[in-house]
Amino acid sequence: MATRKQLHLSTSHDATEILIDDHDAVKELFAEFKKFQEAKTEGAEEMKQALMEAVCAALKVHAQIEEEIFYPAARRALPDEADLLNEAEVEHTAAKELIAKIEAGSARDDTTCAEFIVLSEQIEHHVKEEQDEMFPKLRKTSMDMVAIGRKLEKRRAELESAAMASGAVRSTIWDRLLSATR
Repeated sequence: MATRKQLHLSTSHDATEILIDDHDAVKELFAEFKKFQEAKTEGAEEMKQALMEAVCAALKVHAQIEEEIFYPAARRALPDEADLLNEAEVEHTAAKELIAKIEAGSARDDTTCAEFIVLSEQIEHHVKEEQDEMFPKLRKTSMDMVAIGRKLEKRRAELESAAMASGAVRSTIWDRLLSATR
């Protein structure tokens, strides 16, 4: 499978493509977690913890760039779709609340693992609505997807750099996530 970097060498920096790449990367990490969870592999807690931390970090950055850049542009491009965008923002709020609970927990705790599985289901629903409803509508507007995509990439780089500098993300986990998604 091509990584995000490889894809972007040959394609535009379209905002929806960038967000879909994020969705796909997180989906893969959720699937990997579920494999460990279902197999009940002895000693898998460390890997499950790393996956939980990577997903939560990625989702926080993804939500922030959507909320700061993408959703405001989408609101301007789709003034008659306030309900769709309001729902997306409410879903972000719910996901951030669950992320905070997961970050306070541990992969050794069954409840935290259950919360992570619920988060995966919530994100799956959110992604489906964005990709099946919002993105197709936006592609029919005059929204400059390339300009918005550049802004998303720039802001993501700032947020990732700040997270690394602050020590908010362990570098080994962050490196693993970045290599999986780029």
